[in-house]
Amino acid sequence: MGQATLQGWQGRIDAEEGELGRRWHQLAAAAPASGPLDGVTLVGFACDAGVARNHGRIGAAEGPAALRALLGNTPVRHVQKLWDAGDVRCDGDALEPAQAELSERLADLLGRGTFPITLGGGHEIAYGSFGGLARHLAAQGGSAPRIGVVNFDAHFDLRLAERASSGTPFRQIAEDCAARGWPFHYACLGVSDYANTRALFERAEQLGVCWRRDEEMGIDRLAESRAQLEQFLAGVDHVYLTVCLDVLPAAVAPGVSAPAAHGVALEVVEALIDTVLSSGKLRLADVAELNPRLDIDSHTARVAARLIARVADAITEQQGG
Repeated sequence: MGQATLQGWQGRIDAEEGELGRRWHQLAAAAPASGPLDGVTLVGFACDAGVARNHGRIGAAEGPAALRALLGNTPVRHVQKLWDAGDVRCDGDALEPAQAELSERLADLLGRGTFPITLGGGHEIAYGSFGGLARHLAAQGGSAPRIGVVNFDAHFDLRLAERASSGTPFRQIAEDCAARGWPFHYACLGVSDYANTRALFERAEQLGVCWRRDEEMGIDRLAESRAQLEQFLAGVDHVYLTVCLDVLPAAVAPGVSAPAAHGVALEVVEALIDTVLSSGKLRLADVAELNPRLDIDSHTARVAARLIARVADAITEQQGG
């Protein structure tokens, strides 16, 4: 075993295998503070204030560290440049400043040319992630951008509440789009009838949300799910992808605040993420709701790391890496 020099990254070193035996911990480097930046850049969002406000089980703030620990041993396949921009940390209940800091950091990274993947953290991460892309696109000027938000999730997260939480980010995004005069394009895949109130379904209808229920997303109906997603993607120019790990069955992803009773199979989620990637419109991504305190033998963290690596490899290929 070998220790990487970058904090939080460590893993096995197969010196006998040479370049073909490299792993992510040997590739990861601290992102420079300025200047052009290529490849893929990871950012941690060490926050579960939104989960606490939503009366969930806290622990997601430990997600970024757990993900780096699992990603360290990931074999290098296509990724050539892997940067780590550190963590945005939420102190206590200071959710809004943390979201603003995340947006600022992501906008900066996007402007420098890299592809950001954010490691959560509760699903309050979504408002910060969208804000980063919105700031980046607004700075470019021109007509209102058509941003498509693709969320794999058992929950709509469209709640009305006096304060922001992990249950409100997509309602906040809808309001932000309305304030800017931008269209709101939101697809939520994996919705559970038993995890969302009638009020949330009605709000989704009013906002024109594209959704698909978990029970409609079996492998036998993958073609239908893909067609619905492709239709959504055809109507947007830029995509923000967010994966709430509670979209997966509890046996696959036990380490989340609210494990799914039904969920969507990993093979289906991966196939649909590939559909998003193949659109060529993906600008940034994040993985949310990993709670290491509730995980079993790192099952959930391993799944999350696999999804992150899948996205990073595909993006690198698209970049010509």
